[in-house]
Amino acid sequence: MTTNTNSGTPEYVHEHTPRLDWARHAPDVYKAMVRLDAAARQGVDPVTYELVKIRASQINHCAFCVDMHSKDALAAGESVERIVQLAAWDESKHFYTEKEVAALALTEAITVLTDGFVPDDVYEEAARLYDEKELTQLIAAITTINAWNRFGVTARMVAGHYKPVGAK
Repeated sequence: MTTNTNSGTPEYVHEHTPRLDWARHAPDVYKAMVRLDAAARQGVDPVTYELVKIRASQINHCAFCVDMHSKDALAAGESVERIVQLAAWDESKHFYTEKEVAALALTEAITVLTDGFVPDDVYEEAARLYDEKELTQLIAAITTINAWNRFGVTARMVAGHYKPVGAK
């Protein structure tokens, strides 16, 4: 175990500068994304929705979105333990419901398209647990957070400053 022998506050690496304020330069695109996000979340369980957003953001290395959605989930009452376990959900499935596990598997399959398609077994398990409307909305939610992540990562949005609605 490493012990910090320095007294006082550690000196952290300073923040990077965002590359681009994409929402300011493309406000119509940003507004369209907000509308898409609102439409995609319709009918998706709010807890599952946050878990999916955090997991996709982890996979895509979008620190801004991981920060935002983890804070939103905590503010909504999600446990720290379940959020922390998302990085290894497939080895800690006992923290999640059967539907959440299927949603997380589908999130990974849609987010990482290295095989060029979503595997049949992953899709079939989600389809077994979600009706067609729920499944369609879940797919839309996963696709939408992936789009947000690509804006966030490309623009190098800075994590750490987001405050959930109603936070002090």
